[in-house]
Amino acid sequence: MGKRYGFAALVLLFLLFSTVFSARADGLLRIGLKKRKLNQINRFSETLGSKQGGSNNLGGVNEVSGTDIISLKNYLDAQYFGEIGIGTPPQKFTVIFDTGSSNLWVPSSKCYFSVACLFHSKYKSSRSSTYKKNGKSAAIHYGTGSISGFFSRDHVQLGNLVVKDQDFIEATKEPGITFLAAKFDGILGLGFQEISVGNAVPVWYNMVNQGLVKDPVFSFWLNRKGNEEDGGELVFGGVDPNHFKGEHTYVPVTQKGYWQFDMGEVLIGGETTGFCSGGCSAIADSGTSLLAGPTTVVTLINHAIGATGVVSQECKSVVSLYGKTILEMLLSKEEPQRICSRIGLCSSDGIRDVSMIIESVVDKDSTKDSYGLHDEMCTACQMAVVWMQNQLRRNVTEEKILDYINELCDRLPSPMGESAVDCSVLSSMPNVSFTIGGKSFDLTPEQYVLKVGEGDAAQCISGFTALDVPPPRGPLWILGDVFMGQYHTVFDYGNMKVGFAEAA
Repeated sequence: MGKRYGFAALVLLFLLFSTVFSARADGLLRIGLKKRKLNQINRFSETLGSKQGGSNNLGGVNEVSGTDIISLKNYLDAQYFGEIGIGTPPQKFTVIFDTGSSNLWVPSSKCYFSVACLFHSKYKSSRSSTYKKNGKSAAIHYGTGSISGFFSRDHVQLGNLVVKDQDFIEATKEPGITFLAAKFDGILGLGFQEISVGNAVPVWYNMVNQGLVKDPVFSFWLNRKGNEEDGGELVFGGVDPNHFKGEHTYVPVTQKGYWQFDMGEVLIGGETTGFCSGGCSAIADSGTSLLAGPTTVVTLINHAIGATGVVSQECKSVVSLYGKTILEMLLSKEEPQRICSRIGLCSSDGIRDVSMIIESVVDKDSTKDSYGLHDEMCTACQMAVVWMQNQLRRNVTEEKILDYINELCDRLPSPMGESAVDCSVLSSMPNVSFTIGGKSFDLTPEQYVLKVGEGDAAQCISGFTALDVPPPRGPLWILGDVFMGQYHTVFDYGNMKVGFAEAA
């Protein structure tokens, strides 16, 4: 979640899970999830943009036929997290298993002044016989919060496996409300060491290096069927053939850090959006609840599914003042990337940082320019260019193009990203498809719309949220639990590739 907008979670339903960890003769460590619904519904926007989970009451570890049965909870059918132990004897913590970050951190007993620490389990080094002092300071900045503290070293228990001498962060400061409201204690990153704060060796690396898993592979199955007891399964050391259909489509990791790969076009109802025709990047992120993508495409999706967001006056101003000029420049074959700079709305050839920082981004050298209104007008212009290009391919008249772009302006997501849809018209909404490895991975409305409540009180929320990441890292899509819940996901560390297959 570091860079993840991995924290883009909606507050929908509290779900309670219990987890089964089992290390079998096949050399796999399985983390099973079970759930039951509780009758508590929170306003979805209260914690939008934050990665959160259920409560702390996880119970203990019971030995049943050599299998570790560990209680685990799922928050909102969107966050899947479980219990680990740190130290000897193990001190229990609930953590997000997050492929979008790489550090392990939990609250420290030396966290004195952050209210969030009062409501979570805290690591006490004096109670562990295997603790080793480090003391190096550390800080992680997430999309919606931050933590700081210092490194320590101790044994980490996952199920019945023990990772020895693991470096982790004792968090002494958790400012703001993000982690105060969170029901998990900490985060266990499953990303690459390249984005690890302090260059700490990730837990997963040590699991492989210490020979604790059969193969250098782990996989996620996230059950999205709320009426079933099993919530999902995380397997360390391989894949469980019971939880996918057919063959996986694999794509190589293109940039170590996140599990990042190249992705092709995004289609709405089978029609191209035009935005990723030249290629986009994507990351598979178990720590992000929703699907995050460029505002330009998310707005197109919102328009197609009738989602309502916040009206962007800057967007409408650009259409009113420059719409015809942009159209004329496109028709005259002006290079699209240069149009907004040519008319004075962007300071360069349209390649500028207009992004929000996504979870787990720990690149301290990256900067974000802020030109105020000029900056917003530039962003609106860049979106308008893409939208108009898409309409021109369809031979639509100028008047209809401008009217359509104004409609898209009305569908821009709110600053916090949430967009509501009409629950009664799901059957008429289009599929949204992602092209990965030359194959189309479809999401139906029932799969990408999150439903809160039942009956007349039900609310439906779009599973898409806007996130703009500039080149060269972007444009970037974050395929979170909404996507991974439909497609069993394999993270093949040995061969540096990610695989997707229909979940079973």
